[in-house]
Amino acid sequence: MKKAKLFGLGVVAAALTVALAACGGNGGTTDSTDGGSAGGSTDAEHSVVIVTDIGGVDDRSFNQSAWEGLQEWGKENGLSKGAGGYDYIQSNDASEYVTNIDTAVSNGFNTIFGIGYLLADSISAAADQNPDTQFGIIDSVIEGKDNVVSATFKDHEASYLAGVAAANTTLTDKVGFIGGEEGVVIDRFEAGFRQGVADAAEELGKDITVDVKYAASFGDPAKGKSLAAAMYQSGVDIIFHASGGTGAGVFQEAKDLNETGDQDKVWVIGVDSDQEAEGKFTTKDGKEDNFTLTSTLKGVGTAVKDISNLALEDKFPGGEHKVYGLKDGGVDLTEGFLSEDALKAVDTAKEKIIAEEVTVPEVPEDVKD
Repeated sequence: MKKAKLFGLGVVAAALTVALAACGGNGGTTDSTDGGSAGGSTDAEHSVVIVTDIGGVDDRSFNQSAWEGLQEWGKENGLSKGAGGYDYIQSNDASEYVTNIDTAVSNGFNTIFGIGYLLADSISAAADQNPDTQFGIIDSVIEGKDNVVSATFKDHEASYLAGVAAANTTLTDKVGFIGGEEGVVIDRFEAGFRQGVADAAEELGKDITVDVKYAASFGDPAKGKSLAAAMYQSGVDIIFHASGGTGAGVFQEAKDLNETGDQDKVWVIGVDSDQEAEGKFTTKDGKEDNFTLTSTLKGVGTAVKDISNLALEDKFPGGEHKVYGLKDGGVDLTEGFLSEDALKAVDTAKEKIIAEEVTVPEVPEDVKD
């Protein structure tokens, strides 16, 4: 079976490998499964913590990527997991954001990241209340605060590549997109994917439709499964999900369908990190196979690591907005199980985006189907 590889070997590669399963709860315990380093040192003035969104550090996606990047940073600098070193605090519900950020401040962490745009308001309020603490917000922009750095990604560029991949793979000429919650960030995923499909379809001389649905949650696998079931039943054979933990249900539905073998193979395109492992299944005749066509990659871990290194050097970029895209390796796409023709089409599209020959829309309304 072909092993998934990155198209680009930029800074995102190391931080976005599929990780070890990490502990749940409101913070990890120091053990070998979550990257703890019992023999490390402490440095309270440069300690870093991430406060996750509800997906948690084992979501195989956005939050997990952030935790992987922070673990790498901690290990590389000989720090221990916990207060005075590096750690995570897991949010199991949106109502916990404020409390978890307050806990991070109370525990003396010098740099506190909110992982996901849904934490923006809570991070902003905490920054006002704690001007001597450094804060980072991932996937949103907080302006006018010298103790907050914002990091966003050109998700639409990677999603465009996913759209090109889908258009060059579909056998039914019907593909789907399942988003978590509607908003500026997921708009970029939807817009990029739809435009990638449209441009590739035109190139191929095909009429390919995109079914778009939202789960209204990043933590509802049951809703993800039901939405995927309806799409596959309608003839969609590839679904790109940008839905965090909700995507687990998309993968489960694809697995159930593929294992029964009662229809042609259906595919899922993963998001934010390489989700190839989630696509493993056993066919009806007992053979091992995989239905993760490819995955978009997002350097969340790279951003956390980059900013943490600057903070360690006493160069925290407060007040800045750092943007990571295809050109600088901030987003990418795995090779996955794409055909040679699909790979060539994706590689060509990537070159055009980097050369600014193609401008990818960031909002669905600007998509030219």
